[in-house]
Amino acid sequence: MKYTVQVKIPNLSLIILELDDTNSPKTVHDFIEKLPFTVDLNVWGDEIYTSESPITQPEENAKSLVQLNDIAYWPTGKAICLFYGSTPIGKPGEITPASPVNVLGKIISPDKSVLNNTDGKSATFSLKS
Repeated sequence: MKYTVQVKIPNLSLIILELDDTNSPKTVHDFIEKLPFTVDLNVWGDEIYTSESPITQPEENAKSLVQLNDIAYWPTGKAICLFYGSTPIGKPGEITPASPVNVLGKIISPDKSVLNNTDGKSATFSLKS
């Protein structure tokens, strides 16, 4: 099943996500069940990751490499990760999380220009109606 989630950051355009429970159904279910929630944002390379989220899931079909625009849950830090490109530990052409993540879906919009204004901001994740 697919779900559209919006990420509202004050004074910035919405980030639109599409969650798909194909890869990590328990994690996606927990994510949707906990909405809405507010977390702080951090930028690491071309990745946005959140402060600790209310989601509490173990690794579920966890991946050590992800694809461009993947959304994932990082069990180690209970964080949501938005991968707009490479991370500081990735090899050229690869997107490498800090440790394995549960892939939840894709970023629909906007592009990685959002990285310039998100570090240190708060964001509210909610189901798009």
